[in-house]
Amino acid sequence: MARSAALAACLEAVLGSRSNANRVFEILELLAGQEEEEDILCAGRTCSRLFGALLERRELFVGPLPAEEASLAGNYSAEDKYKIWMRHRYKECVDCLAELMGHDAFQVKELSLCTLMKFVELEARYPLIKVEWKGSLTFPRDLLKVVVDGLLPLDEDASLLISRFQEYMEYDDIRYFVIKAVTESIGQVMQKTKERPLPFYQQNVFSLISPINMPNKECDMVKFMVKQENWEELKVSKLQAHKQAFEKMWLSFLKHKLPAGLYKKVLVILHDSILPYMNEPTLMIDFLTLAYGIGGAISLLALNGLFILIHQHNLEYPDFYKKLYSLLDPSVYHVKYRARFFHLLDLFLSSSHLPAYLVAAFIKRLSRLALTAPPEALLMVIPFICNLFRRHPSCKVLVHRPNGPEDISEDPYIMEEEEPSKSRALESSLWEIQTLQSHYHPEVAKAAAILNQSLSEIEDDISGLLELSAYELFDKEVKKKATDVPLEFEQVRGLFGKKNDIFAEHFSLD
Repeated sequence: MARSAALAACLEAVLGSRSNANRVFEILELLAGQEEEEDILCAGRTCSRLFGALLERRELFVGPLPAEEASLAGNYSAEDKYKIWMRHRYKECVDCLAELMGHDAFQVKELSLCTLMKFVELEARYPLIKVEWKGSLTFPRDLLKVVVDGLLPLDEDASLLISRFQEYMEYDDIRYFVIKAVTESIGQVMQKTKERPLPFYQQNVFSLISPINMPNKECDMVKFMVKQENWEELKVSKLQAHKQAFEKMWLSFLKHKLPAGLYKKVLVILHDSILPYMNEPTLMIDFLTLAYGIGGAISLLALNGLFILIHQHNLEYPDFYKKLYSLLDPSVYHVKYRARFFHLLDLFLSSSHLPAYLVAAFIKRLSRLALTAPPEALLMVIPFICNLFRRHPSCKVLVHRPNGPEDISEDPYIMEEEEPSKSRALESSLWEIQTLQSHYHPEVAKAAAILNQSLSEIEDDISGLLELSAYELFDKEVKKKATDVPLEFEQVRGLFGKKNDIFAEHFSLD
């Protein structure tokens, strides 16, 4: 309390009379020193009120800031000398707050962030940049860049502080200049690493830019922190400029090697939150091609973005179906993104113009992998295969092949072949589905038995089965009403249940 009262008196003295200006050092010393957390917080709040008032009263020097020693010796008026001197103190305060954004205590980080953003708003209203011509931009980009750099440390996770900052990203002007600052930061930081990933830094960048909500139309851009004169003529008010900055930021972020976990996070949001707001979505082809070639879950997720580029932007992808075929391995029935993958696979195999050998290869590989799949996946993939037969009747020879191989070892299909055209799938038969007709789960056996009958022309709707889980399957079985089954009709008597059991005379089951 004593410290708080002393700082309040100091604040009142500095704002009350310029003769007490030197007392600002008492506040800054406390802010910059290795004091107790509560003292730093108190000093931070005092600085916020002090320099906030000075900015509003226009008592800080406007224009390029001269060196402190040169200004005192130069031909400046007493008024200008005071403003230059106080502007240097303001600069020291900003430097201290920027450093405190890396403090151990979150309360100190949060106060520093909020104080700096208050200064950003005040500098936008009362610019410290000299207006050289009408319509020149006076937004404090340098100060906002200091904030962005504080949100993106290289060696720690700043997601909590970034989440606190997200409320400011609702302002269209703040979002625009943050995007610009992030692009600049990525260029400065990542070029020094020689393509070596920086997990903390890249995760922090992703945490900052992934929640960005871009406007769909220019008329949606109505929320600005500060509007200056001739606002409509500036780039910050144009949707096209926002899209260009957004596109440049993501391209600069994705051109560097990412940690594997971050690849997945980017690909999950790519089709919804990134591609629709780019001026040229096809610029993402390099990133998506690279991700598609990595394999595993990352390749599965890259399919979404590639699908949009192929169908909406006429992208030509050589050997696309060959790569898609190679993604079919035992893990596709177990990965977290199974529903998304099979939804896209269904779309890619929906064309009736696909050659029969290609569709047959997909049917055969899916059937072979189904032998080790869990029941919930089988209840989805069997109707999926039936739909492929409906779309491509020429593949029904896989089901109706009376003179097919008599033994499994004679199956001509080559599972290891990467090229679908060389897999000899059309020469094979679907003995795998016949095997599943003896599956331990009655629902799976029933679903597999459908292929014994002639298929209807109407396709099965598999959308409700894509996300079927083992829990739902088990829950459904538990809730089934079982019919009464007759058990032992003769009441047990005695220990061993025999009619003339001698033990019954000496032992009772009651």
